Amino acid sequence: MLDSLVTSKTRIKLLLKFFSHANSGYLRSLAKEFDESTNSVRVELNRLTEAGLLVSQDEGKTKMYKANEGHPFFNEIKNMVSKFLGLDDLMERIVKRMGKVDKAYIVGDYAKGIDSGTVQMILIGKELDKEYLEFIKEKTYEKVQRKVDVSILDTDPGDIQGILVYGK
Repeated sequence: MLDSLVTSKTRIKLLLKFFSHANSGYLRSLAKEFDESTNSVRVELNRLTEAGLLVSQDEGKTKMYKANEGHPFFNEIKNMVSKFLGLDDLMERIVKRMGKVDKAYIVGDYAKGIDSGTVQMILIGKELDKEYLEFIKEKTYEKVQRKVDVSILDTDPGDIQGILVYGK
């Protein structure tokens, strides 16, 4: 979907990085992460900044970029990126059908804004439907071509680093 609207693959990577959740980055680290030239990343960072979608801030000699949360289309772009990644639908289905889910976290690459092809999740709850979990993992791969790796915990250890997508 995004690739039909946005023709630059580098721009898509930047949109995924900055709008999948609150994330920041600087030119060289982004170029290394995306395995792209610094020039191609710089051009797209400049375009997105000029459009007001990104903001930059100097931190010493380094210019840090992040999504402009004050942009009128911030929420719409964030929702589009989420739908592109298939995370919103995936999380909603899993939480509704798994049983007594207390909390659900997305961790790993997706929590960092990297589309690696594997979505890592942690579900916290008791008496969860593990049979349904296997079914939804297969269906998710068929629909969005991403592997789902889920860990289930009975209680919240309290130190999970990621995106809390559901919690009581």
